[in-house]
Amino acid sequence: MQPFLSLNQRVIAGAVALFVLLLLCVIVVPETEQVVIVRLGQPVRVVNRYAPNADFGRTGAGLVWRIPFLEQAVRIDRRVLDVDMERQQVTSLDQRRLEVDAYARFRVIDPIKMYETAGTVDRVSQQLQPILNSVLRQELGKRTFASLLTPERGQAMARIREGLDREAREYGAQVIDVRIKRADLPDGTPLESAFARMATARAQEAATIAAQGQKNAQIIRAQAEAEAARIYAASFGKDPDFYDFYRAMQSYDYTFTQKDSNTSIILSPDNRYLKRFKGE
Repeated sequence: MQPFLSLNQRVIAGAVALFVLLLLCVIVVPETEQVVIVRLGQPVRVVNRYAPNADFGRTGAGLVWRIPFLEQAVRIDRRVLDVDMERQQVTSLDQRRLEVDAYARFRVIDPIKMYETAGTVDRVSQQLQPILNSVLRQELGKRTFASLLTPERGQAMARIREGLDREAREYGAQVIDVRIKRADLPDGTPLESAFARMATARAQEAATIAAQGQKNAQIIRAQAEAEAARIYAASFGKDPDFYDFYRAMQSYDYTFTQKDSNTSIILSPDNRYLKRFKGE
């Protein structure tokens, strides 16, 4: 048995050790991550840091060197992330209790500050959730329930985003947007009474519209009848004989063409009512 390795074995062992050392010195940073290089507990540099309006592939992603055993790579998501608020009750300015479900979107823009204050992205999300609840409750408490159904809701969301963003900056994050997914009245008596008020208001509005429609119809009908009378008067005034003939025809039509009538009319041949049948 040989006490020492042969030359070839030593070369192979050295090559393997060098390859392992090389692997420890190189890390792969994808475009979706930014990496904080921490040396002996202190962050020293950031790889693939988020930069506004920067194109993919131009911020440092790819193969990155580090000192093995001395430097640690802390990976931080570079994408836009969500933080959901637990569904909770909020009291509006007009003392309406609302069931509010909201969420915010944020991204890490200062990885070193985030690492020093929170450590991980999940920790940032946990810290922002109660802040979102508090800011949302304060802002909605200044507004009425009806204002949340108007464009004023956008102003409320902007103010909530600004308030949450100020707090998020303390963790190296930027809040991009805040949205309310749902804002409903709670189940039970408040919701039923609200529906009853809405139904009553809609019924009153429908009755008002119907009454206004009837009024307009009567006005239009009266104007049309007046215009027809004016036209008839102007036409008949030009030819009195035609007017007399027209009125006689209307009378004959009404008298002799009544449906479901058993009444008999007996007139003498020289009756003046039948003069149009005699050609007079």
